[in-house]
Amino acid sequence: QEQLVESGGGLVQAGGSLRLSCAASGRTFSNYAMGWFRQAPGKEREFVAAISRSGGSTFYADSVKGRFTISRDNAKNTVYLQMNSLKREDTAVYYCAAGRSYISSYYKEYAYWGQGTQVTVSS
Repeated sequence: QEQLVESGGGLVQAGGSLRLSCAASGRTFSNYAMGWFRQAPGKEREFVAAISRSGGSTFYADSVKGRFTISRDNAKNTVYLQMNSLKREDTAVYYCAAGRSYISSYYKEYAYWGQGTQVTVSS
């Protein structure tokens, strides 16, 4: 089982960029597809992006396509989310998660979760 810890969140102006990291402490990180989700106050948890075990395939929500990039470094047990051209509506707590398939955008398909990191985009 994997333990996940997110970092890199903060306050940024609209149009700016942030890079989130998610570090895994387990020994089988490369066996899992990894996903990023977010949740804004009063809203449902929302899928953002996912990446396959090897990092060769990715899947993005329509709302972030062309702006966000997910990547992973299996040698470092870390997955990243590069966020560019940030908008106010990107403000949320961002969570990383480990699951079976990168194709899935349903949060219940992911078995392991981090505690989240806050991203706030100001205007």
